[in-house]
Amino acid sequence: MKDFNVNEDGLYGRFGGAYVPEILYAQVEKLRNEYLKVMNEDSFRAEYRNLLRDYVGRPSPLYPARRLSERYGTKIYLKREDLNHTGAHKINNTIGQILLARQMGKSRIIAETGAGQHGVATATVCALMNMECIVYMGAVDVERQRPNVEKMEMLGARVIPVYSGNKTLKDATDEAIRDWCCHPSDTYYIIGSTVGPHPYPDMVARFQSVISEEIKYQLKEKEDRENPDYVIACVGGGSNAAGAFFHFLHTPAVKLIVAEAAGEGLETDRSAATIHLGREGIIHGARTLVMQTPDGQITEPYSISAGLDYPGIGPMHAFLAEEGRSEVLAVTDDEALSAAFRLTRLEGIIPALESAHALAVLERKKFAPDDIVVVNLSGRGDKDMQTYMREKERMSNV
Repeated sequence: MKDFNVNEDGLYGRFGGAYVPEILYAQVEKLRNEYLKVMNEDSFRAEYRNLLRDYVGRPSPLYPARRLSERYGTKIYLKREDLNHTGAHKINNTIGQILLARQMGKSRIIAETGAGQHGVATATVCALMNMECIVYMGAVDVERQRPNVEKMEMLGARVIPVYSGNKTLKDATDEAIRDWCCHPSDTYYIIGSTVGPHPYPDMVARFQSVISEEIKYQLKEKEDRENPDYVIACVGGGSNAAGAFFHFLHTPAVKLIVAEAAGEGLETDRSAATIHLGREGIIHGARTLVMQTPDGQITEPYSISAGLDYPGIGPMHAFLAEEGRSEVLAVTDDEALSAAFRLTRLEGIIPALESAHALAVLERKKFAPDDIVVVNLSGRGDKDMQTYMREKERMSNV
């Protein structure tokens, strides 16, 4: 059976690796040499697990969505990452990385954020550990995700708007890397997704793997079986999907479905569907699929969802798609909005726009009545209420 985990060279097939400026090489190499050793220490594991339980509120529920199941004629469970402290899956990763940063003697934390959930999660753990926190955020996202900006500032973080490029997630990541290059000795960069140079994609996937670990034993309790038939998750960089898939990667009977952001459509120039539209290239320290022009210039992505408009994809997801281990659907803005309003009215749960892309898969795929389908509900929709209210009248025919 093919191995879908990262190899010792930091590669998923031909994707991954560590392409970093020379000034960062020592820091990245030190992290590569230490992350697995530290993560496997009993004291680290105990502190991490205790914080997940007592601070984050894990395990997150695996909720049987009765009315949603009736609509689609199958058995649907929602993995409720939206119920975590800070409102999304991002906290699973930031808790782990702040513990690593402390172990490595770092005192200054930087992060990038799009939808703001990773920024809030980073600001939260920095407050918890009494560390300086700087969050880079595209100026467009600062405006459309204002509630999360206010949360970050209340938590003590300094939010720096980025005005270059499209003023969104890619540009925030560019600025965070520039900062890291200027302060390599005392700064730890908490990357929010399964992107960046090795070991970040693998490290983030491992911290998020608590999601699939819980799905297995929760399904055992509810259905007397550990494995669902399908797991569905959205991808921007791909961390919530990596976590939801991790413990099923080598179980072929579990079908993995990825929802990426098609924006206004694959045929337009307003899309963020990297797996569909991207070509092999290097972005933010890793070889992966990248949306780019024929001469290699990165093109600006677009999605109504601030957390999915990234022009690359985590190398793990590039590999899973290329090998046919995952099925990738490109979901438009309107499909995601319809799915969000539908879940709200059927189950009384307001999802994040990112999660709504995963929910939209239910309209596109036909499932058998005895299938068990798990949708990773990666975040809650508080941050997106301004967008939802703006779009509500237009989508009133849902």
